[in-house]
Amino acid sequence: MNSKLILFLTRVLMGWMFFYAGITKVLNPNWSAAGYLGNAKTFAGLYNWFLQPEILPFTNFVNEWGLTLLGVSLIVGALVKYSGYLGALLMLLYYFPVLDFPKVGANSYLVDDHIIFIAVLLCFVVIKAGEYWGFDGWWKSRR
Repeated sequence: MNSKLILFLTRVLMGWMFFYAGITKVLNPNWSAAGYLGNAKTFAGLYNWFLQPEILPFTNFVNEWGLTLLGVSLIVGALVKYSGYLGALLMLLYYFPVLDFPKVGANSYLVDDHIIFIAVLLCFVVIKAGEYWGFDGWWKSRR
């Protein structure tokens, strides 16, 4: 199978996963990051700061729309360089609350799905994954 096709499919599949995770939060008026943040095991002070009543609406907005727009970016292959970096940062912020060093969640040791997502997103940036059957490639060809 063609490596460009595999890269394209991986980008679109990751995009769908992020889009779905985000849009379900956007569409659920009762969703809040409060539960996740309130159970932070690492950097609890930082995550409790995100929980403050004047900060939490912004935190929720960034979570909802950050995931949704990251998904759209990956699906259509637009601005993948920027969304890849921002998505990796978002995944790092998701990683620390569940890190109870050296365990991550119930079944992982240091590495969990967030770390894998970071690695894949950074690969997308380095490989310029948006240029393969995406708007980044179309835009590059127009210049």
